[in-house]
Amino acid sequence: MPEPARGPLDPRPAVQVIAEYDSPESRARAARRSGLPPEQIVKLDTNENLYGPSPRLAEALSRGCYQEYPDPLQEEVRAATAEYVGVGEEHLLFGNGADELIDLLMRAYLDPGDEMLSFPPTFGMYALGAQHFAARTVEVERDQRFDLPIEAALAAVSPRTRLIFVAAPNNPTGNQVALEAVEALLGTGRLVVLDEAYAEFAGRSLAGQVPDRENLVVLRTFSKWAGLAGLRAGYGVFPLRVIRHLWKLKPPFNLNVAAEIAIRVSLEDRDWLLANVQKIVDERERLISALEEIPSLRPYPSAANFVLCDVEGRAAAEVRASLAARGVLVRAYRDPRLASSIRITVGRPRDSEALLAALAQL
Repeated sequence: MPEPARGPLDPRPAVQVIAEYDSPESRARAARRSGLPPEQIVKLDTNENLYGPSPRLAEALSRGCYQEYPDPLQEEVRAATAEYVGVGEEHLLFGNGADELIDLLMRAYLDPGDEMLSFPPTFGMYALGAQHFAARTVEVERDQRFDLPIEAALAAVSPRTRLIFVAAPNNPTGNQVALEAVEALLGTGRLVVLDEAYAEFAGRSLAGQVPDRENLVVLRTFSKWAGLAGLRAGYGVFPLRVIRHLWKLKPPFNLNVAAEIAIRVSLEDRDWLLANVQKIVDERERLISALEEIPSLRPYPSAANFVLCDVEGRAAAEVRASLAARGVLVRAYRDPRLASSIRITVGRPRDSEALLAALAQL
């Protein structure tokens, strides 16, 4: 593809050709479109934890010292999180959400023309991020059950492959990656990035293996299990030979004071938060059973806090729009592989009931 013409006010050609991210609808916009008050919108499209953060957080935030910059070395939150994850704090680095850590990894490892291996359908930020650096995204399609095709994945690795991104569990399909697949990818010697944003809902994490695996990175977040999506608190577990370079690229004050406070409070109140995680896991199974009773829907098994459903007999985008008009937001996709699917966040029982009632009206 020829590069677009570049005038004095035009950005880099790689930036000019990037497609915009397909963002979900905000609560305020959904309220305007449906004519309902914002508090009546049931938001099941962005995989947030509808139980919310620790009840201790509001009081802790009121005592924060916001006139000072946050600690650029992140010492307190790294020490607290190291105990939670079970690795040395020297392996931890925090970001403004895990998205920033994806960007840091790509800044460190991708030159123009390098390759990043990904397995669609999956989290769209991997392919979008690679475009920022004029790198090539090599996509190996998942099989009919959305599992990784190992032979095809290994065949796609080339001398220019620098990063391999695997969501575990995968977003938006909800399935977990097989350990044999992870081992096969690690065997390539390339840097394998396991995005474990939903690890607490899956009951499995490979973060503890990172210190002994020189090419394994695990990304985690407080957004989902701890209900801190609005404070952007992600972290990564990195081999020492990798993390030393990321510290050079990290903005000094990328994790704000409020996020630092929220991380510490969440870890202190983890029992309350993890009890909510179990409630969501239980509700996930109840919701899947209820969705299976609807003839036009075919839900997939999930290890995360959301459920992917195939829609039969109607366009998925039409179902999404009809639900939104009734104040229930779910996610639909432009990806042709997911054109007949919707993704539903697992919320509280009352959120599921609102969804099922709206589906019954369609």
